[in-house]
Amino acid sequence: AQAGAHVVAVDIDVALAHATAEAAGAAGPKSLGFETDVGDLGAIDRMVERAVATFGQVDILVNNAGVTRRAYIMDLTETDWDRIMRVNAKGVFFCLQRVAREMIPRRSGSIVNIASIAGKGYAGTSNAIYAASKGSVISLTRTAAQQLARHNINVNAICPGTTVTALSEANVAVRARDEGVSVEEMTKRRNAAIPLGRPNDPEDVAALAVFLASPGARNITGQSLNVDGGIIFD
Repeated sequence: AQAGAHVVAVDIDVALAHATAEAAGAAGPKSLGFETDVGDLGAIDRMVERAVATFGQVDILVNNAGVTRRAYIMDLTETDWDRIMRVNAKGVFFCLQRVAREMIPRRSGSIVNIASIAGKGYAGTSNAIYAASKGSVISLTRTAAQQLARHNINVNAICPGTTVTALSEANVAVRARDEGVSVEEMTKRRNAAIPLGRPNDPEDVAALAVFLASPGARNITGQSLNVDGGIIFD
């Protein structure tokens, strides 16, 4: 929004969608927020239709929905697999496909998928299924970039490391409980494992997303870029 884009904010939690839209509206031109379940294909179609009806077209997609829970590989269940893959893999693919369908006739568009360093083998991942889901986002990004390049559509991924969000802070609390230490101590340990000594703020990830969606990134596609304070290199 601060870069001048109209913003459509969607979330399974309608209150969060509205709050994001309100914040975007205060910072930029126009915004719209509503409930969408990205694991539901019909809901994705309605999301795109509503965005086009409101703003005329979709120029940028940021695929940012994701779920997880902290668990050892032997404690994960089929329910975990279905829940995580439904949002993190299925949702990302069909949001990309449906928005690309709208972009192709105009031969213009930028898609930014939010993956994770978990998809590149980061040992501190919340769980193995989450890592697999983010690995699928990285692979999808490469293939989509190859196949959509002929339509002048750029597709890239951002792979955040530790980022201060409600989800990550909940994981810190679980780790602290499991290891019998305070949340403050676990936070210190987490930060000490980051070469730069600090986790991401959401704005660190957002800044790269804005760049990848801008004309300055017109010749960047198929890339999965880390924002992690130096945790992994590839």
